[in-house]
Amino acid sequence: MMEENMESTFLSEFLFITDIKTIAFIAILVAIFILVRKMEKKKIKFSTRMISAMGIGLVLGFIIQLVAGFPEKPSSVRWIEEVSKWYGLVGNGFMDLLKMLVVPLIFVSIIRVIINMKDGVNLGKLTSKSLLVLLGTTTLATIVGLVVGNLFNLGVGEVVATSNTDIREITSIVDTIRGLLPSNPVQAMAEGNIVAVVIFAAFIGTSMKRLNKKYSDVIKPAWDLVEASYKIITSVAMTVIKFMPYAVVALLANTIAARGVSAILGVVDFIIALYVSVAIMFIIHLIIIALNGLNPIKYVKNVMEPLILAFTSRSSLGTLPVTIETLTEKAGVDNGVASFVGSLGSNAGMNGCAAIYPALMAITVANMSGTPMDFSFYGMLLVIIVISSLGIAGLPGTATMAVSVVISGMGMGSYFPLLGGIIAIDPILDMGRTMLNVNGTMVTAVTVANSFGDIDKEKFNE
Repeated sequence: MMEENMESTFLSEFLFITDIKTIAFIAILVAIFILVRKMEKKKIKFSTRMISAMGIGLVLGFIIQLVAGFPEKPSSVRWIEEVSKWYGLVGNGFMDLLKMLVVPLIFVSIIRVIINMKDGVNLGKLTSKSLLVLLGTTTLATIVGLVVGNLFNLGVGEVVATSNTDIREITSIVDTIRGLLPSNPVQAMAEGNIVAVVIFAAFIGTSMKRLNKKYSDVIKPAWDLVEASYKIITSVAMTVIKFMPYAVVALLANTIAARGVSAILGVVDFIIALYVSVAIMFIIHLIIIALNGLNPIKYVKNVMEPLILAFTSRSSLGTLPVTIETLTEKAGVDNGVASFVGSLGSNAGMNGCAAIYPALMAITVANMSGTPMDFSFYGMLLVIIVISSLGIAGLPGTATMAVSVVISGMGMGSYFPLLGGIIAIDPILDMGRTMLNVNGTMVTAVTVANSFGDIDKEKFNE
């Protein structure tokens, strides 16, 4: 009897394999990886492999749901939980490797940006232009969210299943801004406080540039170290990025399998409204690209990889190494601008998470609670969303935090539990939101680089 218990514990708690279906779907994933590897050997384009991986992952997720009989709570089905755990090893493991690069890449990149900055360009100009474009697109995204939310009549005549969803603890904007300052740079790096890392790196970079005029012989070793470190980190990033198609399959399959179709159907109108808003905003992004004198279709082809990764991984920060590499190598953006705007855009002015999503949520709550929506309501909502898009920078659970700030700021905090049904399927929504966040960052980088004349149009049009 004791042996049986040990065997059971070994399988269920250690190996996490108790069902033949778990073994079958792990084997299917391995077979798909072999297929992706064959595509790689045949020199099939990386973007084609990425799109193929995305399609395969989507189908695989639905097959898992089909075999399980579309359960209402997939997490309660033991073998789905096991498959999700093993798929997560590949998908989330890849994201962990990318996140490993984020802090050293940003730290070295920002220092390198500043020390190599042309004399005519200062950090203040670069920062103000970047924030202006980011906040401008955030304002447009909010307006899109408000219009679409009203067109879809979100929350009218329905009560989304209530839950014990609590409003996220809200920190005042003063405390938030102070929390972003690097009182302990090592701690900031460990906690992934990217804004603090950027500030610390900016101080070091500025000092190096200033000291180089008088003490160039003393500063030269540090200068060379920065350049060498940058080369090494980008080389590591390129190695990790090669595994992206494999991760995309596992990430997307996992999201679909773990959430379930029934949970999706319950709030389908909200999902459609969000993705319609994302599509409209994406078109606006392409118009901005066209206004920069660049071909929007060519732009989409160039930036396909970070968009797919953002969609499947649901992490703007995790996608950052790929975003910077793509902007530099394929979009022709100056490396300094790409690194700086990429870092800033991963933490502030997120078009999807901090603009469209809270706008749609606010409309939903207002309709469900019978809150009158007049001109002052919309005006106040717009201001709160735009300000909070900066105030929540660098915090985990950005989207939920943004909703919490906006809902409470509008005086509707007590109705937050009504949104439990929507928050339950957040990963489905987060895919589109994150993709838009990353695209907003890249559009900002292209626009800022173009304003400084730091874009290689030949490289862009290759």
